[in-house]
Amino acid sequence: MATSEEVARLAGVSRATVSRALNGSARISDNARERVHAAVTALGYEPDVVAQSLVRQRSRVIAVGLFPEANGLPLSHLGQTSLYFYLGVVENIEREAVSLGYDLLLPSQPYGKSPNNYIRSLQTRRVAGSILLHASEARIRALIHSAIPSVFIDRIVQGSHASYIKSDNIDGARQATEHLLALGHRRIAFLIGSTIDLAGLERLLGCQQALAQAGIAPDSGLVCQSGWNIDEAYEAARVLLAERRDFTAIVAGSDFMAMGILRALTEEGLRVPDDVSLIGFDDIEFCHYTTPPLTSVRQDRVAMGRGAVQRLVAMIEGTEEPSPLILPTQLVVRKSTGPVPKELR
Repeated sequence: MATSEEVARLAGVSRATVSRALNGSARISDNARERVHAAVTALGYEPDVVAQSLVRQRSRVIAVGLFPEANGLPLSHLGQTSLYFYLGVVENIEREAVSLGYDLLLPSQPYGKSPNNYIRSLQTRRVAGSILLHASEARIRALIHSAIPSVFIDRIVQGSHASYIKSDNIDGARQATEHLLALGHRRIAFLIGSTIDLAGLERLLGCQQALAQAGIAPDSGLVCQSGWNIDEAYEAARVLLAERRDFTAIVAGSDFMAMGILRALTEEGLRVPDDVSLIGFDDIEFCHYTTPPLTSVRQDRVAMGRGAVQRLVAMIEGTEEPSPLILPTQLVVRKSTGPVPKELR
């Protein structure tokens, strides 16, 4: 097993520098940090996290709250397409945590009916902080009232030891709608996962703002809430198509929702984009493999995951006050959007 002395020798630094690099200290140059991490990777060195925790009287463990809490088994929800985007976020949370010398914990039990059970579980395990991708209002309140530093993803929560990170959903949806307006579309349908969720509400708001700026009155009949899963969007699109077909474009709440909608349109003999233009949200890798390739609004999963860890570690180490991070979004135009059909102009 490699030692810290061997890491120091390979990186050309002192053992103290190795320690600072692995502990996420700011008292080290970026160049030295990179050399240390390269040496760690090359040698397969694994720092003794338990020993580090005992020395500092604080653990090097970050709890990650994954997905719905209903059954206390966070990994049981991984098959849901509604959560696919967040898998990439979790991947980057892990990468950044490891690079800063932290381990991740996915607590499953005890949850119980009281959110205080969750807090006690984290305190018993002496976690340094928590990152939550999904959480009930009760659990959010419990974390805010605890002394555990926390970062929330896609929830606006701010406090003395809590902050959040999210995408600029409003601007992303505005970009998508303005793109369709520039192509001549005026009757645009919006299939949103749920306006109970912050992301769904903000995306609908961005679409409506773009319409208002273009002087187009909203049509409530072209706004549908379906749930975020691909099958739910497919069924919602079928209902919409059975009711009316006077729209020429659809903005979906996510890419997987757009894929469900694409199937419904195809089954009804409607071509994308010749008959109906379609835009998703997230820009997951599968957008390249739909027929046609899907125009989408890109969220930065790398920046979201890394930013969550960096903000949390800053709170844990006391180097920064809690501050939110709102990430820019970007429209990526592919082949699923086009001009309004000539007969409808």
